[in-house]
Amino acid sequence: MSVRDQFPIFDTKAYLNSCSQGALSHQVADAYRQYLEDWDEKGSPWELWVKHTETARTEFAGLIGVEPDEVAVTTSASAGVSSLASAIDFTAGRDRVVVTDFEFPTVAQIWHAQERRGAKIVHVPAVDNEIPMENFEAAIDENTELVSMTHVCFRNGSKLDVPAVVDMAHRNGAKVLLDSYQALGSMRIDARELGVDFLVGGTVKYLLGSAGLAFLYVRKELIDSLVPTSLGWFSQADIFAMDIYANTPSHSARRFEMGTPPVPNIYGGVAGLRLVREIGLDEIEAQIQELTTAINDEATQRGFQVVSPRDPAKHGAMVTLRSTDAGELVERMNADDVIVSSRNDNLRISPHVYNDLSDIERLFASLERHRELLVQP
Repeated sequence: MSVRDQFPIFDTKAYLNSCSQGALSHQVADAYRQYLEDWDEKGSPWELWVKHTETARTEFAGLIGVEPDEVAVTTSASAGVSSLASAIDFTAGRDRVVVTDFEFPTVAQIWHAQERRGAKIVHVPAVDNEIPMENFEAAIDENTELVSMTHVCFRNGSKLDVPAVVDMAHRNGAKVLLDSYQALGSMRIDARELGVDFLVGGTVKYLLGSAGLAFLYVRKELIDSLVPTSLGWFSQADIFAMDIYANTPSHSARRFEMGTPPVPNIYGGVAGLRLVREIGLDEIEAQIQELTTAINDEATQRGFQVVSPRDPAKHGAMVTLRSTDAGELVERMNADDVIVSSRNDNLRISPHVYNDLSDIERLFASLERHRELLVQP
């Protein structure tokens, strides 16, 4: 069976919306059925479900080249970032958090919420659809505690130069949090090679799982120095101690976990992660680059305004086109069985390894049909 055959949606639709939600595979659907069977047959098999949580931890660690003890399994990227933020003391000498203007809203909102705890938030402005390095240089200084940056912007597909920013931050004594949600599963990512101190992501997009499962990576040298106040019983050294008289956080990144894990989503998430691993990130990245290049070239030839950077090194698995009414355009294309999405005035087109050139043909047939809703340069 080919990769594409494992995703039944392609029987009827050209699905090009992986930046919002990965397509459902037979493997993930089967995993959810297995969860229901385990629940029905075993009642409350908590030892089994905890084992599945540890499997997810191992899969996440392998995905980004780190150790399982450096990974917290969470319900969302928001939960991971919130727990991390609660562990930072903004009164200990460094109080600045540098946030790019490409961030997903929840990440920036969490850092702004820390202003009540003494944090000073500084934004790195974009110029058109890129962020010049000199703007980072102007924002990062000796008072910077953390640089929070997105890997790929959810609005326009722009990819930041992570190693360059990490080097700049570390030279100023600051740590780096990387939000890789729009990148994981579409390209090979090694957290140690990138040099980041923290990384968050989840399974709902290119990792082919569903909503409700994510992770936070914390570099092991930093774990013991960070004690979160946003936590739950799974953050404890012994999750079954049920001690109500003390907080005894795990010595691993589990200290950033909260309450009962999202067991159903772990079944589906592990299935998606294993499928990504089975296909191989090199094959996935090559297929995505071929398709995004084809989309860029065809859009330019037809006179549509491409918003995302054209250089493959500067964009992720997303091509964006400027629209006069992006919401209306998405609805019309949906009626054509071409599934895309929008943010702001941008039409977002995000292929994955399960797409092929037949989807691109259907995409442009629909775009031509609704050409009046596209901006022409």
